Amino acid sequence: MAQNSIHWFRKGLRLHDNPALQEAVRGAGTVRCVYFLDPWFAGSSNVGVNRWRFLLQCLEDLDANLRKLNSRLFVIRGQPANVFPRLFKEWKISRLTFEYDSEPFGKERDAAIKKLAMEAGVEVNVKISHTLYDLDKIIELNGGQPPLTYKRFQTLISRMDPPEMPVETLSDTLMGRCVTPVADDHGDKYGVPSLEELGFDIEGLPTAVWPGGETEALTRIERHLERKAWVANFERPRMNANSLLASPTGLSSYLRFGCLSCRLFYYKLTDLYRKVKKNSSPPLSLYGQLLWREFFYTAATNNPRFDKMEGNPICVRIPWDRNPEALAKWAEAKTGFPWIDAIMTQLRQEGWIHHLARHAVACFLTRGDLWISWEEGMKVFEELLLDADWSVNAGSWMWLSCSSFFQQFFHCYCPVGFGRRTDPNGDFIRRYLPILRGFPAKYIYDPWNAPESVQAAAKCIIGVHYPKPMVHHAEASRLNIERMKQIYQQLSRYRGLGKEGRRDFSPLNPLPYPSAFSPAQTALAFSLSLLLYSSKRGEDRSYQTLPRFPYLNMVT
Repeated sequence: MAQNSIHWFRKGLRLHDNPALQEAVRGAGTVRCVYFLDPWFAGSSNVGVNRWRFLLQCLEDLDANLRKLNSRLFVIRGQPANVFPRLFKEWKISRLTFEYDSEPFGKERDAAIKKLAMEAGVEVNVKISHTLYDLDKIIELNGGQPPLTYKRFQTLISRMDPPEMPVETLSDTLMGRCVTPVADDHGDKYGVPSLEELGFDIEGLPTAVWPGGETEALTRIERHLERKAWVANFERPRMNANSLLASPTGLSSYLRFGCLSCRLFYYKLTDLYRKVKKNSSPPLSLYGQLLWREFFYTAATNNPRFDKMEGNPICVRIPWDRNPEALAKWAEAKTGFPWIDAIMTQLRQEGWIHHLARHAVACFLTRGDLWISWEEGMKVFEELLLDADWSVNAGSWMWLSCSSFFQQFFHCYCPVGFGRRTDPNGDFIRRYLPILRGFPAKYIYDPWNAPESVQAAAKCIIGVHYPKPMVHHAEASRLNIERMKQIYQQLSRYRGLGKEGRRDFSPLNPLPYPSAFSPAQTALAFSLSLLLYSSKRGEDRSYQTLPRFPYLNMVT
């Protein structure tokens, strides 16, 4: 007897390299591809219009590609746990397939759905394809704990088999005799909604800089791989003004929504490297941007508090300031620092910023200038950033704020000097902050230093038409480096504590600030003391070199 299958789309919004989708059509008489969308959640969540537009475009493209196979996408309004029992009965379903979700919330949701399916007599088949590796195997290889340094992570995967090869794209041949029952009212009942239907006001919404969907993703990967010299030498492109603008070869958003398979990208890189390098084996560094993604997924998979400071065993508890007014100025591009404000304006308008721009605004908000918790910055990125991914977003903010994956806290991005070195003429600022367009390059990064005559000629008086700087950077960064130094000294002091180790400390604060150091923190405390030793020896290179931070947007 033929199977009646449902394939449940979540992140893997594609037909290529989708093993769970292939499992759905194997030997099946009917298959229905579903995606759940909660209209109430769309209107009330903190996800911005650019992210919703990208998702809807992904769904429209997926539906168009399914149509070519005489199938359709069923967009279901409601919660999976509420709707699946009805669908199992109504469609006489015997098999449910979906891509494995490694994140804690996803695992909890999927366990509940598996239970419902089992009660309904429905077979469940789950396949890994959103990550390169089985993350549980990485953790098992590390003695049951996730690796907390990228170097350790690299060591572990070098001992594992290469990622599985991508499976072939769903085709008429693979579909075989499998059909999708489609009613005449399918569009009304199961069609992809518009932004207006979800409650968004689209008046004045600019054209999408990043079109969503698998079709666009596959076009971009070919453009990306045309840069053969980059693949051959794996050299980071030199940073310039054009680097700050959206690239037609950018892939990060497509990897995040699963429009592009990370395994397909991995093996296309491998094949091209071998062609250019005459069959030599590629180094791990070639896949660095993909592996950082994998590293954060591994660190987060068994940690439901990964996006929080409190209760997060790998995050240092830092007494950040609570300053809603300063946070709002940062988020709304009103800091008075043109470099920071231009970046935040681009983020809000387009849903993307370059990875070094992300470093600059993250440092400014947290340990650099404002001393505001990384959790607040993470929430803003979650709202505005197309490629914001729970694991990677939280992990990167912890990293950049020196709250975990311990980095050199004495490195600090200057909100004037860093931008000026990147784009000396200030074209990026003029593009996103037209109010400052009239300033000469000499003053565009610090217009408050411009003489009154220059401000008048630019038709922009600082403090009237554009805000004055909200902080004095040199003083704020010096104070914050000292704060962080004291916190790290306290942590390194207790590196020998056992599982129950607990101490109270209060950096620059007369009130006691409790901090429980987990085994993960104490195990890494020795490395912190080495960092402190380096800083004491005068190795503060804050303005000469860039810290070795991961690419937050992965593939630019």
